[in-house]
Amino acid sequence: MHWRGVGIAWQNQFITLASYVFYGWFEPWFVVLMWISTIMDFICGRLISAPGASKFKRNAALTVSMVGNLGMLGFFKYYMFFMGGVNKILALLGLGPDYFAIMSVTLPIGISFYTFQTMSYTIDVWRGDAPPVRDLRTFSCFVALFPQLIAGPIIRYNTVAKQLEHRKHTLLRFSSGVMIFSLGMAKKILLANPAGQVADAVFSAQGMSTGVAWWGIFAYTLQIYFDFCAYSDMAVGLGRMLGFEFIRNFNSPYRAQSMSDFWKRWHISLTTWFTDYLYISLGGNRVKTKKRLYFNLFIVMFLSGLWHGANTTFVAWGLFHAFFLIWERARDRQPIYQRFPLVFRMILTQITVMFAWVLFRAQNLGHAWDYWRTLVGQGSSQVTAEMLPAVVFNPYLVFSIILAAIISQLPWQAHIIAQKVTLPRMVFALSLLALSMVAMFTQAFNPFLYFQF
Repeated sequence: MHWRGVGIAWQNQFITLASYVFYGWFEPWFVVLMWISTIMDFICGRLISAPGASKFKRNAALTVSMVGNLGMLGFFKYYMFFMGGVNKILALLGLGPDYFAIMSVTLPIGISFYTFQTMSYTIDVWRGDAPPVRDLRTFSCFVALFPQLIAGPIIRYNTVAKQLEHRKHTLLRFSSGVMIFSLGMAKKILLANPAGQVADAVFSAQGMSTGVAWWGIFAYTLQIYFDFCAYSDMAVGLGRMLGFEFIRNFNSPYRAQSMSDFWKRWHISLTTWFTDYLYISLGGNRVKTKKRLYFNLFIVMFLSGLWHGANTTFVAWGLFHAFFLIWERARDRQPIYQRFPLVFRMILTQITVMFAWVLFRAQNLGHAWDYWRTLVGQGSSQVTAEMLPAVVFNPYLVFSIILAAIISQLPWQAHIIAQKVTLPRMVFALSLLALSMVAMFTQAFNPFLYFQF
């Protein structure tokens, strides 16, 4: 499949325009915010790479990029959270519950992803790891690429720089993209959404038994994986249809044998971003003392939790993982159950991850604490709501969750299946796509979870 007679520059402009329409369909002013980030980082990149630029000018341009992007992200994502905290502190000092008036700020969808992408460009140019972009049109296409714009994976400029200048469009590549997209769609509609019905019902219940609580967090564990992995697969598939190759964002995370192993498999684009641009900058593994090494891990996981949202539960989730990563690093990256058989290492890692997901899903820390207590049989005396078991143990939902659990343990992933395009595989993928489309019209509106980040 070829864009016959259409140069790469015109292809990029068409993709950019389509991306702006896609992104601004719900709220047009979001596009203006993206333009600000795009133009700012394009100019900073040019200043950094200008022939004969002094060290001061290069550092100043990088600083402008960092402050501008982080300032914009901080305002839209954390302003209300921060000011609410300030008012609470002032209330304790007797200055009233609402000393400062807090304006309502709408969080632009996808801002956490595209600001990290544009920052990666200026950092890579400053380090010499990426060539400066040729023109603003090309850079605009990189920032606005609609397949992964809203929820990742986070794409770095140095991984697609050559593709923005030249890429091949073939029927085989397009077909492979269709397969990945179809499989991703099936994950979302057929696996994530049914699991989400159970998780939503359980986490909104006023009281429940220990068994129902475990079933609820088990469902959420599968929901968040298949929901986020689905979007990533669909983004990779759409990108491949357009001639781009994006990195895979997941690698069977629930087959991990330790928490360190889990973070090599989960949200790979974010993990590597923090590793390359923050952890290594702090000294990484080269620091002289173990205390500094543990501090670096703490900072990375703290900011990883904060990146997900302005809520103490996300921060606590990051610190929960930081504790286990530091603990394992003190044991040469080995969990305390390292000598257990493989299946037990996987189960214990999964249980630890599930306890962390309680923080991620709970409304607040108090809710998370109550849920944890219920999981260990120390919950409130309230009995499970009469209708709750009938909802969460619906045969169709039970079947979907069990199927999702089995698939999460299989080594065959969408990108592996799509490596070889055959007629049986294509029929299988398109059949799942058709089934997903039919099932979608029977479900309530259920957006991707990571749209909120």
